[in-house]
Amino acid sequence: MTATSDPAAEIGGDLLSRVSAVVYWFLVVEVLLVLTTAPALVAVVLLAGGEGNAPLIGLCFVPVAPALSAAVFAWRVFRTDRDLAPARHFRRGYRLNWLDVLRWWVPTLAVLTLIGFTLANLDAAGVPAGYGPVLVLVALGVLVWAAQALVLSSALSLRTRDLVRLAGYYLGARPAVALGTLSLVVAAVGIVALTSDWVLVLLASPGTFVLLRNADPVLRDATGRFTA
Repeated sequence: MTATSDPAAEIGGDLLSRVSAVVYWFLVVEVLLVLTTAPALVAVVLLAGGEGNAPLIGLCFVPVAPALSAAVFAWRVFRTDRDLAPARHFRRGYRLNWLDVLRWWVPTLAVLTLIGFTLANLDAAGVPAGYGPVLVLVALGVLVWAAQALVLSSALSLRTRDLVRLAGYYLGARPAVALGTLSLVVAAVGIVALTSDWVLVLLASPGTFVLLRNADPVLRDATGRFTA
């Protein structure tokens, strides 16, 4: 007879053990997020300031979504079958989802880069100044949709066109989730504007956890539809 390992047994039943496990998870996921995104973000810092560098800056953000997806994947395990191996779950999520994520993230990033370049060069682009706020709203909408797509692609294996439609569908079907996601996006923009990009990076671990929690209604519905 072979003994089966219980993930919960690794943690222990007392309060201190459980709290320590939670802190450990947050720290490990944060370190992994920093390691997988820091090279790209350092390149962003070096390229910042040059108006013509917008395409290169956009390219630097390509690795960000797969890393965030891996974190969301790990947090799903944390919530359902917690153990003391967050790094293993992060790596597994990265390996399983990076290509699916890039299929929608790269075009999304191209749109965001174009909007950012236009906002930075309104006069040179011949765009009336009044369109600036409109472009900002469009960018916010794209980011909210992207956050929805990130959670869905981290949890489900879907064709890209189905994922694109589902992420848009749930913006209207679950407005409370969309509003919560918008709040997270606005908070992230505010943190960058008022402090530093690196503060946002250091909050990426709890940020991805909150993003997953906020998307619970969407995931329950989508999982019921496509895995039942």
